[in-house]
Amino acid sequence: MTTVTTGRQKESSAAANAALKKETFPVLEMTCAACAISVESMLKTAAGVQDAGVNFANQSAWVLYDPGIATPESLQNTVRSIGYDLVIDTANQQEIKETAQQQYYQKLKIRTIWSSLLALPVVVIGMFFMNMPYANWIMLVLATPVVFYFGRSFFINAWKQARFRKANMDTLVALSTGIAWVFSVFNTIYPAFWHQRGLHAHVYFEAAAVVIAFISLGKLLEEKAKSNTSSAIKKLMGLQPQTVTVVHPGGHMQQMPIAQVKVQDVLLVKPGEKIPVDGIVISGGSYIDESMISGEPLPVSKTAGDNIFAGTINQQGSFQFRAEKVGGDTVLARIIKMVQEAQGSKAPVQKLVDKIAGIFVPVVIGIAILAFGVWMVAGGAHAFTHGLLAAVTVLVIACPCALGLATPTAIMVGVGKGASHHMLIRDAESLELAHRVNAIILDKTGTITEGRPALTDTHFINDTAAWKQVLLAMELQSEHPLATAIVNGLQQQGIQPVSIKNITSITGKGIAAVYEGSTYRIGNLRFMKDNNIQMNAALAAKAQAWQASAKTVIAFAANAEVVAVLAIADKIKDTSKAAITALQQQGIAVYMLTGDQEQTAAAVAKQVNVKHYRAGVMPAEKAAFVKELQQQGKIVAMVGDGINDSHALAQADVSIAMGKGSDIAMDVAKITLITSDLNTLPKVLRLSRKTVRTIRQNLFWAFIYNIIGIPLAAGILYPFNGFLLDPMIAGAAMALSSVSVVSNSLRLKLSTL
Repeated sequence: MTTVTTGRQKESSAAANAALKKETFPVLEMTCAACAISVESMLKTAAGVQDAGVNFANQSAWVLYDPGIATPESLQNTVRSIGYDLVIDTANQQEIKETAQQQYYQKLKIRTIWSSLLALPVVVIGMFFMNMPYANWIMLVLATPVVFYFGRSFFINAWKQARFRKANMDTLVALSTGIAWVFSVFNTIYPAFWHQRGLHAHVYFEAAAVVIAFISLGKLLEEKAKSNTSSAIKKLMGLQPQTVTVVHPGGHMQQMPIAQVKVQDVLLVKPGEKIPVDGIVISGGSYIDESMISGEPLPVSKTAGDNIFAGTINQQGSFQFRAEKVGGDTVLARIIKMVQEAQGSKAPVQKLVDKIAGIFVPVVIGIAILAFGVWMVAGGAHAFTHGLLAAVTVLVIACPCALGLATPTAIMVGVGKGASHHMLIRDAESLELAHRVNAIILDKTGTITEGRPALTDTHFINDTAAWKQVLLAMELQSEHPLATAIVNGLQQQGIQPVSIKNITSITGKGIAAVYEGSTYRIGNLRFMKDNNIQMNAALAAKAQAWQASAKTVIAFAANAEVVAVLAIADKIKDTSKAAITALQQQGIAVYMLTGDQEQTAAAVAKQVNVKHYRAGVMPAEKAAFVKELQQQGKIVAMVGDGINDSHALAQADVSIAMGKGSDIAMDVAKITLITSDLNTLPKVLRLSRKTVRTIRQNLFWAFIYNIIGIPLAAGILYPFNGFLLDPMIAGAAMALSSVSVVSNSLRLKLSTL
């Protein structure tokens, strides 16, 4: 419990440091999980880098660095020094990455086809026609291009790693196939060496060739499967059009690429077109489908002055709008970036797996040498042959790829699945932890309720327009949603504000102002009581009646007397009760916190069946309550939508923001629900459970494969039943392990939430 919170606080502290910059870069040329470990370790040791992480599954690296010391170019040079590449062209990163992946896939496809075609006759000769004339020489001719031409990347990458005293899967493949080929060539050219010792000169050309073919096939299937895990990003990117119609001064219109759009440009949108960037409508109007951003199914009416967002779809009329946010600043771009960062982040379990993968290859090489040594000592007449075969097979079968892919592929698919269900998951830690949540705290306003309160009742002790004018002037200076409701209500009555300049805001309580010698205050009843302001019996009775019906009561005071009370109602969302019931059925304790009075909170809690609630809670008290539950041993999720929730969101183990809330709440939260439907909350927990279950299944198969496979390859069964694992079978099993892990992760896509 403490570890999770502390880790998040450290991360927040680092991100908050204005001197540091965090960027994500695609990484090219990585072929296995151990490659990612190498790139990550090099980046972490680079000058100016505070922290870094590399994800093999989505071929990306995030780097937290000091731009005064390190630059993208210096980071690129660091990565290039060990044989990999970093894409630092920010404008075309995704395009360059996809092009490189496509080229790699095509090369891999050609390599796999040719190595398979050449390996097939080698296998046939090696298994059925060993005694035919020149059999070994024919196999030598066919196997050599497979090993050293179509398999040359394994040797090149292994050499690059060796120069920096590192090892990866390519090291294992290069060692095993290289040793098998050299041994077989020796036995082909000098068979007499063994014949003089009464032994048959075995060759393993078929093993070397088939291992290359099988591993290439496994990589091909792996690349194909990995490309499917990033489909959520491609769908999100597909929401943005590539060209726009710009309206120049004077009315001239011009089509241009979206990358050339600048803030303040005026753009034209026709029926059926996608909105290219965020902006404000300046002329015309239409209905816009915002479901991909908000999750709300009904089109929204937009007229002059309304905000529109990139990726949404114009339904009917044409209109012109002014660009306000372009490029990476749009809501859609922020969503894409969050999903990319989440898919590239590491779950806590992955950090342990990375440590294991980092020492895995050297340990395997040690086991191979040990197996060879044991065979040489206790192997009898065929000790060298069997020892060499065992060493080669151990090197072939032991691959860290299944281990390295187990967690990130499941996380990638889980995050993508969440994005398609209006859940924006910003890091793997939250996705992994969410299934353990046993306490959820819900903010009332905007979370359980609509968050669009309206003024329903007013009662003044003296119905004078002067007080209403002062009240309106003060509330116009407040950004609180309740103030907006009062402003809208008074303006509908035709009230005009007076001019007031000296207004003081007391966070979470109310506001105060001085006008024409009198002190005016607006706030909740507790605020009035704290300032010793008296309320007459008639107003108190009204306030009590309104609170009993779940309305929020605001008091307006002149000097030391309350002169009016106002009732504001915030409709409870239709889905809130069903969502809370679903959470409770999962055994989760649901708490409601609100700054409202006790009676209002009690009425809302009763309507939605919340058994635990606290009223009159200040922003700092929300965070304290989260901490209180954590100290009781609970894993706490906080759900909120306002600036006043940001402290509690940061404190919680799993922080969830409602997507229609404040930017600050969304920035602090690790998960954002891009919809006002609270029924998405139980889905988050179900997605977490399914993702974690998939990770555990993947890790089980990856570990069990190596635990069983390596001893078999070393020849542990030979003393009992004479069984020795063929390197060809080992190569097939190794390729299958990676493909099975990725395929298991892809099953998440088909699951229902």
